[in-house]
This record gives sequence, structure tokens and C-alpha cells, in this order.
Amino acid sequence: MTDATVLVTGAAGGQQGKTGRRVTELLRGRGVPVRAMVHTWDERAEYLSKLGAEVVAGDFLDFASIQKVVDGVSTVYFAYPVQEGLLDASVNMAVAARNAGVTRLVDMAMLVSASDAPTPRMRENYLSEQVFEWAGIGVAHVRATVFFENVRALANAALAAGMFMAPFGDDSTVIPLVAGEDVARVAAGVLTAPTVPAGSSYSVIGQVLTVKEIVASLASGLDRNVTYQDVSDEFWAEAAGGRINAHAVAHLSKLWANLRSQPRTFEVTDTIEQLGGRRPKTFAEFVVEEQDSFTPQPA
Repeated sequence: MTDATVLVTGAAGGQQGKTGRRVTELLRGRGVPVRAMVHTWDERAEYLSKLGAEVVAGDFLDFASIQKVVDGVSTVYFAYPVQEGLLDASVNMAVAARNAGVTRLVDMAMLVSASDAPTPRMRENYLSEQVFEWAGIGVAHVRATVFFENVRALANAALAAGMFMAPFGDDSTVIPLVAGEDVARVAAGVLTAPTVPAGSSYSVIGQVLTVKEIVASLASGLDRNVTYQDVSDEFWAEAAGGRINAHAVAHLSKLWANLRSQPRTFEVTDTIEQLGGRRPKTFAEFVVEEQDSFTPQPA
């Protein structure tokens, strides 16, 4: 499916994994025509245009806007940010995609998606997936775990004091992780694969680390002393509320509590190598490559 135009939503890139932007870069690098959906025209849209993408403005929560964006494409990458509105956006996209004759939609989802999942966002993801399944538009789900970029945001909140503060309990708590760029590679692979069975699901875990190992990677990669300090869920949520939206705070608070209190056995998945074409990036490599973005924030 490399000749048809691919609609990439969230193409401008958000605060964390920026998978939409990275998928656009990967597809354009392969010569795949891309229609890149952005919310507003700014320097990020200009960048996408220079890549050769057809840049269009669209609003997930406005059906007429989404129908106009989808018309004329057969393949869609759907990535809705961790904020309110996922179910409305999913219904709008599902109906518009069905109307347009879309035959493949790759949905960026959570690692765990079930009606009884531990966070409100994960439960919404489950319902969103049902909508796409019912629409009959050839949906495939890319299920990503905690992004390295999420850990960077956690670290930046207290690096000025030489601390990594998080509600993870003791430093033996295990966190499944992945680089945003590796998730994008998997998504690009699914978008361009010759055939993808409807309803396919691809879990994406690039590395499994303890909190102690995360802190060691931060200290080594940033060449500074970093110590871990466990904090309460309430303390973290109050501090995070000034940086991210309430929906994201509610999701992450429940996620951190679940990882801490209900440990599971996680394994690195082979999807990154099979569909992304290379081994997963390690967190230590990410820290070294992105060290300029680890910026201590003053208290």
C-alpha cells in the first residue's frame, strides 16, 4: 500500500512521543504520499510541507472537518492525544473513514485496552477500538507502553534538585518502556505492509527496566548525580497538574499506581525489529541522544 496517500493525524507532534510527526517523516522518506493533518498552521506545519506532505487543517471533534480531511484517502493513521474527547473523535473518524471507503486504519492505542483496564483512558481506548472494529474499515491496533518521553517529563520536574521523583514505590518497581520513534516505525510498517488482517494487534515494548535502572541511565547519560525519591500519588498529581491536562493526570496517576501495586511480567516485543526494521532503542541511548532536552526546571 505504498502508492496510495496516507492520512496521518496528529502530524504536528504533541508534547511526548510525537508519533504522528515521526510517521510522516518515515513515510515521506520512503516516497509515500502523505496528507498530514494539523490543528493549526504554524512552523511545524511548514516543516511538514517542506517534507513534501500535503498539509491540511482538521479538528477531531468536528465531523464535517474530519470528513473533508479523510475524503480521497484509503489509509489512515489515527493518533489522538491523551486528553478529553477520544470517543467523540473516534466516532467522527470511523464514520468519515467508512464514508470515504478507507480500507486500513492504524490506531495508536494503549498497551492494555479492556473494559476493566486500570485507567480511565485505557477503558476509553477499549471503546474506541470497538467503534473502529464495527465500522469495517480494516483497523489494526498499535499498542504502545510508557514512552521514554514520559520518563523524561518525570525527570525534568525535579532534575534541578538532582532527583527523580515519581510515585513508583521502591526502586525495584518494573516499568515497560519504548521510544516514541520505535512506535512510529512500527506504525509506518503496518501502514505500508502489503496485507494486514482486520483486527490485528501489535504490542510495542522496547525495554523493561526497574526504577533503579532508569535512574542509573539518567545519571550516566546526563553525567550528574541523580537519586530516586518516591512520592505519594497525591503529591505527584498536584505537581503534574501544572504541566499536563487533567485527563492525562488521571490516566497516569492510575497507571503509576497499577505498575507499583500490581506488578506484571513484561517482555520486549519483536514488533520493532519485524515491522520497524531495527532493534529497539534503549533508554540509555535515548538519554545520551536527547540530553539537551533533559532540562532541569526550577522549583
